[in-house]
Amino acid sequence: MKEKTAPWAAYLSILAAAALWGIIGIWNRQLMALGLSPTGIVAVRNFGGMALLAAIFAVKDRSVFRVRRAHLKYFFGTGIISVVLFTVCYFSCQKLCSLAVASILLYTAPSFVVVMSAILWKEPVTKKKLSALLLTLVGCALVCGLFAGDLTVTLPGILLGLGAGFFYALYSIFGRYALAHYDSMTVTVWTFLFAGPASLLLVKPAEMSAVLAQPKAWLLAAALVVFSTVLPYLFYTGGLAKVEAGKASIMASLEPVVASLMGVVLFSEPMGIQTLLGIVCVLTGVYILR
Repeated sequence: MKEKTAPWAAYLSILAAAALWGIIGIWNRQLMALGLSPTGIVAVRNFGGMALLAAIFAVKDRSVFRVRRAHLKYFFGTGIISVVLFTVCYFSCQKLCSLAVASILLYTAPSFVVVMSAILWKEPVTKKKLSALLLTLVGCALVCGLFAGDLTVTLPGILLGLGAGFFYALYSIFGRYALAHYDSMTVTVWTFLFAGPASLLLVKPAEMSAVLAQPKAWLLAAALVVFSTVLPYLFYTGGLAKVEAGKASIMASLEPVVASLMGVVLFSEPMGIQTLLGIVCVLTGVYILR
């Protein structure tokens, strides 16, 4: 089902999603300070996202729950293969490699999307797209501090990081197949109907009960679910309905730029010349895709 949305609005929707994903550190840092582990955060994000979306659409529009059984494979792809598996691989990579290495391996995702989109849908691999891909990849590396030294790299960590990038990329691929049959709201709801229950396997009951006994944790969890989970997935999926998957994934590389700026503004993190150059590279890459 195609929505009549002007291209510029679709681009803005994807950039808004990237920006909202980029502020996730605001909630994550405070939740971890209260005792919640990274895998616990994944469970809160996905199960909370499912609960919120299900509640909203149970009242607003129950038609989103009606899908064909033959199409459930697409939502298994977006929800479990992409959303759940990429986070498991990503957090596992962070345990074995430095955070900079884990981050830049995750942002190999646009490369996977461009290649798979060219194979599956014959999306053109233009000089403009390749230039944007290179600029955003270099920019992400600079923003993540890949060239700053003091890196920890292991072969299993690299494989897990590449797995995170691959599974992250698959949201754009499975999402495109699903969007050929359903609107963006239906795709997002069903993604979390799969991802939510699957994420409960990551929960440590004692840890979760101890954290949620603190009133502040509920407010932070609500902000995480609304602003850095449900809204960005709605925005990104809506934009993906009108923008080539390769372009959409490259534009979403704005996320680490926003995360870096949030670190400077809210957590007084230093911003060196490499970070500034990285931000310029990512913004330039996004601009030339317009």
